[in-house]
Amino acid sequence: MIHSPCPPVSDADWPEDIADLREDFAGKLNVYRTMAHHPDLLAAWAPLRQHVVKNSHLGAIRSEVVILRTGVRLGSDYEWAHHVSRARALGMEDARIAAVRDMPEGEDGLIVRAVDALIDHKKLSPAQEAELAEALGRKAVIDLIATVGFYSVLGYLLQTYDTPIDDEIAAEMAHHPLG
Repeated sequence: MIHSPCPPVSDADWPEDIADLREDFAGKLNVYRTMAHHPDLLAAWAPLRQHVVKNSHLGAIRSEVVILRTGVRLGSDYEWAHHVSRARALGMEDARIAAVRDMPEGEDGLIVRAVDALIDHKKLSPAQEAELAEALGRKAVIDLIATVGFYSVLGYLLQTYDTPIDDEIAAEMAHHPLG
């Protein structure tokens, strides 16, 4: 087994200059404990995370569809597991979550095709952007683009450093796997 050069930072080794972030969101998840190897980046990341995760014009459910599909496309087991858990907590049914792996119908399909376009073509076509803006609103389209970018960065970090799925989420997925 190869050991990561950047495993999640323990509480004992947590950088003092970002101690407040450990007590806030960053100490709760291995992804941010991994990012804590670069305290300046984690500190700069916090305000964007607040917008993307909490204040997006997509809303919680649409955001989860974006994040789940981004995780699938990047092959990020960490993001997939964590966001299956989060989607379930928001009331999404397992069948709806599982459909994101393929090509769901309706609005979820519109969102999944947008994520695919961003990953495959690095942009939305004018027609696709117009369809999304009509369905979701322009601010939500911009948030969709930002969410794919945000979670792509996290996916690259997670996969580069082989960040382990947090124990609580791993246990949930073992006891209640997605069908």
